[in-house]
Amino acid sequence: MSEPASISAGIAQRYATAIFAIAQDNNDLKGLETGINDLTAALSESADLRSLIASPLVSRADQEAAITAVAKKMKLNPVLANALGLMAQKRRLFVLPQLLNALRDALAEARGEVTAEVASAKALTKTQIEKLTKTLSEQVGKSVTINATVDESLIGGLVVKVGSKMIDSSIRSKLNSLQNAMKEVG
Repeated sequence: MSEPASISAGIAQRYATAIFAIAQDNNDLKGLETGINDLTAALSESADLRSLIASPLVSRADQEAAITAVAKKMKLNPVLANALGLMAQKRRLFVLPQLLNALRDALAEARGEVTAEVASAKALTKTQIEKLTKTLSEQVGKSVTINATVDESLIGGLVVKVGSKMIDSSIRSKLNSLQNAMKEVG
């Protein structure tokens, strides 16, 4: 991760920790989740909102007024709305996408869920996804949600990432290992 990206992730994580703790103390995790989903949708749909949070040309006051109006219009959870205002005052709105991801991760952790990133050479069938979900849930000890993608360069097999653990059973990696072993022999 590049230095600016790690700094942004750190800023987002600190805000996410505080927002999550306050929402949890107020027993409003459901409202927080609704706000996260609404903000994520708004960011993906609105180029104006994306430019508002990223533009250094917009003044702090204008940024705060705009994001406060957006939060009010969207009827966001008060904790999230107040945090957005504070982030605008501190010129930290540029980390909003990372903040939303960190909050989503915190909510999943609180529910005992984890997301597994699965790459396969061909699209997995519903039955394969169900079996993989069951197997991973037993291994991890938590409820697993699978985010499946297709990577034809794998040739066959799977690459599974759960948290910091990665299982690479792809044919590509096995061929690479064989190629390295052949180089050592020759």
